[in-house]
Amino acid sequence: MTPTTPEIAPEPAPRPFAVPCRKLGFDAPLRWLRLGWNDFRRAPGLSLLFGAVIVLVSMAVSALAWWLGRFALLATLLSGFVFVAPMLAVGLYCVSRSLEHGESPSLRCSFMLARRVAGQAGVYALAQGLVILLWSRAGMMLSALWPVHQGDTAALLEYLLIGSGVGAVFATVTFAISAFSLPMVADRDVDMVTACVSSVNAVLRNKPVMVLWGGLLVAITVLGFATAFLGLAVAMPWLAYATWHAYRDTLDPQDWSSLP
Repeated sequence: MTPTTPEIAPEPAPRPFAVPCRKLGFDAPLRWLRLGWNDFRRAPGLSLLFGAVIVLVSMAVSALAWWLGRFALLATLLSGFVFVAPMLAVGLYCVSRSLEHGESPSLRCSFMLARRVAGQAGVYALAQGLVILLWSRAGMMLSALWPVHQGDTAALLEYLLIGSGVGAVFATVTFAISAFSLPMVADRDVDMVTACVSSVNAVLRNKPVMVLWGGLLVAITVLGFATAFLGLAVAMPWLAYATWHAYRDTLDPQDWSSLP
């Protein structure tokens, strides 16, 4: 009797380094905003609670910068807030995630999710903090290398042109990294490096749509600041929910297991 040879299970196919992404149409950003607003309306109390925390933090940071007299620091914090804000909205992704699964969102669930992804979110925060620090230093170097004297219109225009270009580079890099990375970390068992690479890849493959999406994010955030920060109580949760739907609509992370 010939002994049977045990079958060897085939090794699973290696996962791609970046999460596959879909091609987006120009109607996508408005659809994300609409879906985000629907989530806000379905969980208004929890949304406004997170929004109130964001408003208080924003006021505290701005008051500290004003008291210290660091106007350059204040400008940097405000201009970078639209990119750092998703870090404060980790719990809000849990709201949209719960609603998507037909569950009732709760503050306890949001805290549990935030604690579960604290390590990866910390890597994200460090990366964003480094970018903002470099952004601030670049602004200081620009002021030192291109001094503007009163009445020198040409020098002022040159300073504004170069400053806008430098700021656009930092803003673009930060937006590409943060567009979809944090929502994915809050949804799937994935490391932050893979999430950031996937986010950058998706942005590069949908550049025109992402320009529109980034413009809408900035416009809504500016309106929130223009209302003496109070509008952020609505704007930030709304944009967090919209960002969740943007991630779900853009990336296809089926090869990565879902967080419980």
